[in-house]
Amino acid sequence: MHSRYRRTLEDATAAGRSVSLRLLVRRFRCPVPACEVLTFAEQIPGLTWRYARRSPVAKAALEVIAVALAGRPGSRLAAALGLAASRSVLLRLLRALPLPVPRTVRVLGVDDFALRRGHVYATVLIDLETGRPIDVLADRQSATLAAWLQEHPEIEVICRDRAGAYAEAAATAAPQAIQVADRWHLWNNLAGHVEKTVARHHRCLTEARAQTLQRQQQLSGLAVIAAPAPESASSPRPADTPESAAQARVRHRYQSVHQLAADGYGAKTIARQLNLARGTVRRYLRACTVDDLLNRPRAGRPSRLDPFTAYLQQRLAEGKTNATELFREITARGYKGTANSVRIYLKPLRTLAALNTDLGPVPTPTPKPRKISSWILRHPDKLTDKDRTGLAAALAACPHLKTLAGHVRRFAEILTRRHGHQLEDWLHDIDTETEQPDLASFATGLRRDLPAVVNGLTLAHNSGPVEGHVNKIKMLKRQMFGRANLDLLRRRILLA
Repeated sequence: MHSRYRRTLEDATAAGRSVSLRLLVRRFRCPVPACEVLTFAEQIPGLTWRYARRSPVAKAALEVIAVALAGRPGSRLAAALGLAASRSVLLRLLRALPLPVPRTVRVLGVDDFALRRGHVYATVLIDLETGRPIDVLADRQSATLAAWLQEHPEIEVICRDRAGAYAEAAATAAPQAIQVADRWHLWNNLAGHVEKTVARHHRCLTEARAQTLQRQQQLSGLAVIAAPAPESASSPRPADTPESAAQARVRHRYQSVHQLAADGYGAKTIARQLNLARGTVRRYLRACTVDDLLNRPRAGRPSRLDPFTAYLQQRLAEGKTNATELFREITARGYKGTANSVRIYLKPLRTLAALNTDLGPVPTPTPKPRKISSWILRHPDKLTDKDRTGLAAALAACPHLKTLAGHVRRFAEILTRRHGHQLEDWLHDIDTETEQPDLASFATGLRRDLPAVVNGLTLAHNSGPVEGHVNKIKMLKRQMFGRANLDLLRRRILLA
């Protein structure tokens, strides 16, 4: 024994106060002249180790804080708990923690997440039987996932979204595994096509409302209540009307797009060659003739008074005809317009009220395409009475939307009841439907990945736990203010 020295360890707090352990430890000298160390400090088993400044309890508490909050946020929490530690100390503790030991994976969930949205992405792999992340890959390329799958030949089921890179990797590196397309992604893809269809036929609803208002105008024989109905898309342009520059440009683009499509080019290539947006190219390709584009009606600008017309007519029926008082009433209900607009609207209606003429209820404003899409996609039992009335009116005004709603309801039953064996019949019905191009496009996409889609509509596996971890990853990124590299983020994902 050579000497003694005092050593201090920071321990966990007691009753909210900091605690330090002060030890008097022995130092030993080696009698062998050739020894490289010469002196040895005494260690207390279970309490101290070389260079340690904290007790095992305090270190374990800081490690938990580092995993949960990482650098600066963790440092602030540790200081509040009486465990002073800088952000660098917490990051060192986090990087020193051992990663979980890999275990045998039978059901794998795969999805990507953004490191820098729109530029850099990574892939998270989840064991769906335990719900725990097992690895994080540096990108979302097919080759990267394929290399990982080749190291794990025990995988039997792979749950994924409909990304082509993951499907290709699974088919190449894990042919023994069953691929399952996630049901939520299938429904989300269908929702996008439904909204496109509703937007395509939205003019049917606006024309029906305009015709009702026009009939009320004809019955009243008085001032115009609303704008006249827009022209039908099928009405031809008069022959003696000169073509504007915009119409000539549309006609030239239509010819160019269809010529390139006839030569075998896809929408993406056509958009790049003509310097157009891909959505514009698809709209030109969907049009049967150029007149469908030139004579497309444009919806009138909605009025701020539209949501309150039904209330004003109700108050007129009750005998309230003073425009100023009615203006105050609807202002209290949220009206942001002027009193003059209310007077102009009420002038013919007050005359009709004096003549005891009933024009019927004023049609409500036409719902937005997204609102109608949500009605079609929602379960009928979850619709309010007002939503059911609005949906019934929309389906009655447009037979195309009624057909669309029928197909969506049937697909929803296949999805929720997991009747994947009925999908082929549903696809056959869509193929025979000539007036639903967006649903036909959705069906074409399903056929390209049909085995995985059928498995997703039949088996109980889904990517719900994967999506939950993706949301958790977003929270971890926000905690670190986007300043952590992939190595640190990967540790937090696997250890959290």
